[in-house]
Amino acid sequence: MAYDNPFDEEEEEVNPFGDQSTQGSGPFNMANPGSKPSASSSRLSPLPPERADTVDIPIDSTAMELKRKEEELHAREAELKKREQELKRKEDAIARAGIVIEEKNFPPFFPIIHHDIANEIPVHLQKMQYVAFLTLLGLVVCLAWNIVAVALAAWVNEEGPMIFFLAIIYFITGVPGAYVLWYRPLYRAMKSDSALKLVWFFLSYMFHIGFCVVAAVAPPIFFKGKSLTGILPALEVSFSSSFVGIFYFIGFGLFAIESLMSIWVIQQVYMYFRGSGKAAEMRREAARQTMMAAL
Repeated sequence: MAYDNPFDEEEEEVNPFGDQSTQGSGPFNMANPGSKPSASSSRLSPLPPERADTVDIPIDSTAMELKRKEEELHAREAELKKREQELKRKEDAIARAGIVIEEKNFPPFFPIIHHDIANEIPVHLQKMQYVAFLTLLGLVVCLAWNIVAVALAAWVNEEGPMIFFLAIIYFITGVPGAYVLWYRPLYRAMKSDSALKLVWFFLSYMFHIGFCVVAAVAPPIFFKGKSLTGILPALEVSFSSSFVGIFYFIGFGLFAIESLMSIWVIQQVYMYFRGSGKAAEMRREAARQTMMAAL
């Protein structure tokens, strides 16, 4: 015997958020609480379309910004051109005045002077200029060795600190003085083919040769004690200390070689000076400058 289940009812999906007024029934319909919810009540009503937010780009302000940047670039370009013209004007004025800006390139590890014989001195004069440069370096070696030998004499033979200080003074005055007084005038004379600069070189270089010859002898009438490693101090020091005497004899040999090389250089420069017509040019230049000074 079959019994009907009174609670067995067809289940339908009920949308509690549906429109109850249009459907007329629902789980919350107070007017008809016993009615069943319809199938149409289970569907959600579509949401209204949302408006897309749009951002208005101010075209005028962007164009003004680009124009402003372009004007700034033009102003900077004009300023750079003005600076280039000013620099070019100064360079031309320096060139007309005869002022040469030389880049320091020697020695390579610590540049303090400008020196470029291979590119600035004519080929037929390069050998003579190189030997003159060797005499400058030779003077550096002679005075540096002189400091070492005199320091040993002051320490071993107890000659006193005065000769050591004099040896240092010879070095710090002799090396820069030689470069300024005779090597740079010779370098510029060979570079620019100037006769007047050669005359200044002759006067200064003769003083350099005289100093080297006197230093190789080192008579006590010119220099105090044994402050120079000449032949006479070498003989005197060797009696008390043969070790120190060897240093003094080496110094004497260096000064003698320096003197011979310097004599060769001045002979070569003089031969070039006479053979190239620089003597006549120098006389004409001196007469012209005398006349200009008188006027």
